[in-house]
Amino acid sequence: MSIWFTPVTLEQCQSLDDGLAKKGTLMKTLGIEITEIGEDYLVATMPATPNHHNPLGIVHGGANVALAETVASYAANFVVDNDKFYCVGQEINANHLKASRNGLLTAIAKPVHLGKRSSVWEVRIMNSRNELCCISRMTAAVVEKQNSHV
Repeated sequence: MSIWFTPVTLEQCQSLDDGLAKKGTLMKTLGIEITEIGEDYLVATMPATPNHHNPLGIVHGGANVALAETVASYAANFVVDNDKFYCVGQEINANHLKASRNGLLTAIAKPVHLGKRSSVWEVRIMNSRNELCCISRMTAAVVEKQNSHV
């Protein structure tokens, strides 16, 4: 059974990548794309290129965290009624387990907790050799919309 409040499409995700103002987002800058929507998980990818490297020539930990927060935030927003609520990252942590230099990073977000006021998501980031390189957990706050648009 699907956890999504309404059916979600890859086209919706691509539209969100442009931002509400259609001026671009960090996802566009880093090349993060939602690539798969499962019944209870969401998958995103990000290339590992020199643009994502730290001075040592490996993917910057912050780039991993941006990938993790993106896929978890999208997922958190897809499980709530967007006419009444929106979700924002409240806390995130990450353990960087293996360095990446190139290839494609794949992040899979799955829920740990889906509550009325928060949700918790585990994100596993794998490299092109399917090795776990980062594990992250993000807590999203579920915020009730007021009359004004967020």
